[in-house]
Amino acid sequence: MVYRGRPAYVEQVGPRLALWTADGQRVRVRPKDVILLHPGPADAPPRLPGDIDWPPLLEAWEVLQGEEPLSLAELAALAYGDYTPATAWAVWQALQDGLYFTGSPQAIQARTPDDVEALRRQREQRQRQREAWHAFLARAKQGRVDPEADAEFIHEVEQVALGKRARSRVLEALGVRQTPVEAHRLLLQWGVWSPRVNPYPARYGIVTHAPQHPLPDLPDEPRLDLTHLAAWAIDDEGSQDPDDALSWDGERLWVHVADVAALVPPDSPADLEARERGSSVYLPEGVVPMLPDAARERLGLGLHPVSPALSFGLRLDEHARILDVVIRPTWVRVRRLTYEDAETLLDQEPDLARMWELARRYAARRLRQGARLVSLPEVKVRVQMPDGPIQIKPLLPLRSRDLVREAMLMAGEAIAQYAQQHNLPLPYTTQLPPREVDDVPAGLAGMYALRRTFHRSEYKSVPAPHGGLGLEAYVQATSPLRRYLDLVVHQQLRAHLAGREVLDASAVLERVGMAEAMREHVRLAERRSRRHWILVYLLENPDWQGEGIVVEQQPPWVTVAIPDLGLIERVHARGEVPLNSHVLLRVRNVSLPDLRVHLEWLGIQG
Repeated sequence: MVYRGRPAYVEQVGPRLALWTADGQRVRVRPKDVILLHPGPADAPPRLPGDIDWPPLLEAWEVLQGEEPLSLAELAALAYGDYTPATAWAVWQALQDGLYFTGSPQAIQARTPDDVEALRRQREQRQRQREAWHAFLARAKQGRVDPEADAEFIHEVEQVALGKRARSRVLEALGVRQTPVEAHRLLLQWGVWSPRVNPYPARYGIVTHAPQHPLPDLPDEPRLDLTHLAAWAIDDEGSQDPDDALSWDGERLWVHVADVAALVPPDSPADLEARERGSSVYLPEGVVPMLPDAARERLGLGLHPVSPALSFGLRLDEHARILDVVIRPTWVRVRRLTYEDAETLLDQEPDLARMWELARRYAARRLRQGARLVSLPEVKVRVQMPDGPIQIKPLLPLRSRDLVREAMLMAGEAIAQYAQQHNLPLPYTTQLPPREVDDVPAGLAGMYALRRTFHRSEYKSVPAPHGGLGLEAYVQATSPLRRYLDLVVHQQLRAHLAGREVLDASAVLERVGMAEAMREHVRLAERRSRRHWILVYLLENPDWQGEGIVVEQQPPWVTVAIPDLGLIERVHARGEVPLNSHVLLRVRNVSLPDLRVHLEWLGIQG
């Protein structure tokens, strides 16, 4: 008998069989739990050879090529000349080995030579894999790996670090928690990844190549010629997708926006992919565009002597309230400026100065209507891959930035009013009023306190106030090259202006849901990539020291804003420290997988 893979002898037959096993144990089992190999008599306990006597079996295997299956008893007799408990056990072992024979005790078939060779190669491969696995584990437990020999196992850990799989037998075997953070840490410890590997785009499912869809030609349609007006596209240095510009015609402030919907109509291939992406992705390594490169090349304002635009001509009263808006497809002649260039021209160009005055009055009106203007230190982080310098540039609080911000808000409010007047469904950006707070401190500490009073903004298909901006209704519409819902606004406006059918509210909300689902992943990938590269900068500059400004007290800890890095961190303080104090800090250590930096307090400055 075979019981649990081992030979056994039947002492007594009945409803339950009394067995004597090879190791001398007596057990009672059901008949269905055993396999009959030989009717006996046999030794009790059975004494059988442990190794298979292969030569007779191999001769039988050759004889049986192309023949019908034999029973176990027949094969034992053919191979060994007799059917005994010992020869039956030998045939059973060969059948279980499976290299030369397959089937059941009632019908054993000889495998073909080709099958045997293929199976042998498989077994050798599995043996090599087992040896490689054990060799890898031995190295890994010593904190080292062979990138070439261990590539398969390293890749498995990389997949966890990149969020592509949830579990890894490597991590399990090494006793490491099955998380992307711990997988990342292990790859750094092994030296397989350098700190310059940024896992966050992959971890959040970001596609890192541009769409490839072809775009049609501009439609043959009337366009208002505004090329006689000076128009300025004001952006950060190095910006590659200028999609808005400003003009003043003596009566109206014109906000010109890249006419993306002219080339990307609803449900076109480029539109569908943009809907899935949600927005362009801005990483320190570079920009991943939402639309094909041809959209930026053909529609970017100021990239050609004359550019097509969808322009919004805003007329405001003496209280900076919007009286009306003119919306037209246009031709514009745009000059590109950096914010620093525009800052100088604000005192030299009368039209820019006039627009700045309107922007100041508009911001004042928003403040009267409950807006909260919060300004915390920001930086632009750029890295030249693979080994170039990491540049961290603080964004200065310039008037030119305020001008562009207020002009974009004016356009958003004007478009919202226009849509209300014409019953045009759009994705309105809404926000509850900020929470009330008492005793807001002065300075940067006050800004930090106010930032925490804001509610999360939401999209709706009907107008509702945006409390943080101090506007009764607002639509984001000035970045259709970069944000999908801005493109939806343009598609709706263009259809309305042309007298074509527009999307209904449910279709607009469906697009909101799809775009926002991915947009949240984009936000996380951008935010964590930015922090990743700032921490890599600190790793590459371990002697960094800098200034922090105390914005919150939680003794013995304080929260500090670090303008040069754009970070807000908690630091263990020495003694009582007033809000808005300037303190000197240095880096104690950085844990890159956790995105954590430990800063050491060096003292109060000044």
